[in-house]
Amino acid sequence: MLLDNFYFIRSYEPADYSLKAVLEFDGAHSIFKGHFPAVPVVPGVCMMQIVKELFEKHSGKTARFTKVPLMKFLSLINPLKNATVKIDLLYSIIDENNFQLTASLLNENVVYFKFKGVATVIDSTNKQ
Repeated sequence: MLLDNFYFIRSYEPADYSLKAVLEFDGAHSIFKGHFPAVPVVPGVCMMQIVKELFEKHSGKTARFTKVPLMKFLSLINPLKNATVKIDLLYSIIDENNFQLTASLLNENVVYFKFKGVATVIDSTNKQ
């Protein structure tokens, strides 16, 4: 889990099947020693994990991504220059175990990451 370690929620605005939040990255986090020491960059896999964690926080469900037809990394996030970003997350119910998600990490001038995918609920007997 990256929440409250790699990133922190500075504002959180939940609505029905959507949320908007402002996140702040810890630019001193050890992950940036390897990604990358001279110019830190938020790893793409961490952006995906943030979407997953915030979906789980909002929906109250534990899930994994099972389909990802769109994932675009449009601009680098350097936590020393852009420590805070916004996330817009929207989801809809496909069926009782599957949700369609759309999310973006952005600020006023730049879209860093776009995501569309399916999150499938993991029950305690079926965790992988």
